Amino acid sequence: MRILKVTQSYAPFFEFGGPPVKVRALAERLVRRGHEVTVLTADWGLDRRLEKLAGEGGAEASPFGRRWKANGVTAEYLANWLHYHALSWNPALGRYLRARLQGFDIVHIFGLYDFLGPRVAAECRKRRIPYVVEPIGMYLPIVRNIWLKKMYRRMWGQKMLEQADAIIATAEQERDELLAGGLAEKKILLRRNGVEVPEQLPERGEFRGKLRIAPEAKLILFLGRLSRKKSPDLLLKAFVDQSRLEADATKVGDVSAAPGVHLAFVGPDESGMKKRLEQMAREAGIAGRVHFCGPLDGQAKWAAYRDADIFVLPSQNENFGNTAAEAVAAGTPVIVTNQCGIAPLLKDVAGLVVRYDEKELADALRQLLQDAHLYGELQKGCSKAVAGLGWDKPVEEMEVVYSRLAAVLRS
Repeated sequence: MRILKVTQSYAPFFEFGGPPVKVRALAERLVRRGHEVTVLTADWGLDRRLEKLAGEGGAEASPFGRRWKANGVTAEYLANWLHYHALSWNPALGRYLRARLQGFDIVHIFGLYDFLGPRVAAECRKRRIPYVVEPIGMYLPIVRNIWLKKMYRRMWGQKMLEQADAIIATAEQERDELLAGGLAEKKILLRRNGVEVPEQLPERGEFRGKLRIAPEAKLILFLGRLSRKKSPDLLLKAFVDQSRLEADATKVGDVSAAPGVHLAFVGPDESGMKKRLEQMAREAGIAGRVHFCGPLDGQAKWAAYRDADIFVLPSQNENFGNTAAEAVAAGTPVIVTNQCGIAPLLKDVAGLVVRYDEKELADALRQLLQDAHLYGELQKGCSKAVAGLGWDKPVEEMEVVYSRLAAVLRS
């Protein structure tokens, strides 16, 4: 099959979070299964980025912007004329669709709240090309520009979803949100995400060394965008609560004198969250044990997972939670909120699941820091959990969906 995947951000721009990782994993595995896969995306500075990446090769000019071929996947990067945060305006989109869209058997659109998806979907309907939409957890607008997102849904997003041939939800929670929004149950298909694990994980100590954290100190890790939705502030408050209780238990009044537990935030800042977190840490007297690293990718990201004792994903809403899966793949027990789609897959096997609540999160941190038996059982459970989180099954499921929809069109 000739498959087109449409996404606002793609490799090598992993600072945009989970979508580029997911789309690349699906695309490359479909290529290995004999399909022809093209990714249509926006150009966030491809040439400059590739210059910094050794061994990735260069991009070439295309009639629509830049083109980069990697691991069998052809990615078309449309030139950005204007952009606002992760939203871009790409004038070459219309020319691309007129010239190339008819050559695809199936189109898979990832995400909401951009201009690529609705335009591609409209052209698919006009040309009778089946298309699939995967909202990647964006259907329920809960933080930042909520009224703009609701307006987008009314004007473009809802129609794109309602007229899609299939809609992909990555967890029961997301499926329920889509059903509550009035979308047809028969169109909603449940397909989890997977996790990509490097052939060899980094040796322990690299990440700690950069932060000057002692090997014997406990390290709690947050990895993701510093955004309201992912709630790093809830984690910091719980960390402060846990530290104060530790200090009381050892009869030490100053929080900064509590046992050596450190907290690291890894990821790009969003809407000034980092400044807020730094101020909170200073006011609590624990600034020396709270670290900020910016975004990490590749081996540097896996080094952070490896050096952490506990990984925490305290999101208000998360359609799946790829970072929690990656932490588990590195052998690190996790704590996630019950608002994360991955929670049922990890609960009491490789991690703890808590409500979106500061006290519950603080109690869970204290449990894993103090209960060596529980911690050991969850650490042993990481290999069991990750065995069920590979990409092979999700890719096979997508292949079946694509084949069925393309066959309907041909009949």
